[in-house]
Amino acid sequence: MSSVPVRLRPTMTSDLDFVISVEQDALNLPFITPWDRTQHEGAIRFPDFRHFVVEAGPGYASAGFVILQGCRNPHRSIELKRMVLLPGAQGCGVGRACLRLLATMAFRDLHAHRFWLDVKARNVRAQALYRGEGFVEEGRLRESVRTQDGYDSLIVMAMLESEHAALQQLAHGQGAA
Repeated sequence: MSSVPVRLRPTMTSDLDFVISVEQDALNLPFITPWDRTQHEGAIRFPDFRHFVVEAGPGYASAGFVILQGCRNPHRSIELKRMVLLPGAQGCGVGRACLRLLATMAFRDLHAHRFWLDVKARNVRAQALYRGEGFVEEGRLRESVRTQDGYDSLIVMAMLESEHAALQQLAHGQGAA
């Protein structure tokens, strides 16, 4: 995996054509349930959400987008609602770097106790990424999402604040805070 520079910047309404085009990409559609423009506009404006454009590479070109939901959740449970990258940005470390930024944001900045997501069962690549970054499978919602060819199950995965702290400690050496 290469060390690709990645940053997140808040999505603006002028970014929505890009966001929708990434969602509608034929290679991404089997793995997500796309939103319409109004849903994205709401996520940009509503304080419970954080909607970001993912910028990656030396020139920080737009590479995808992410959405966090539950940022004001009284139970401190924040959902990674969506992470969608351009097909050209997949498989080169952008998703992993992005996920690490989001976990840090969820736990450090938004004071989450639990950071969770659901992922379609057919999206085995994403599941491997989430497991590799410390997410634990909590359960399955069997055949809960309608697809073009039938139904797919959703796998619920999460990481707790204490698990993230332990991973951070390992990454920065045993004695580091």
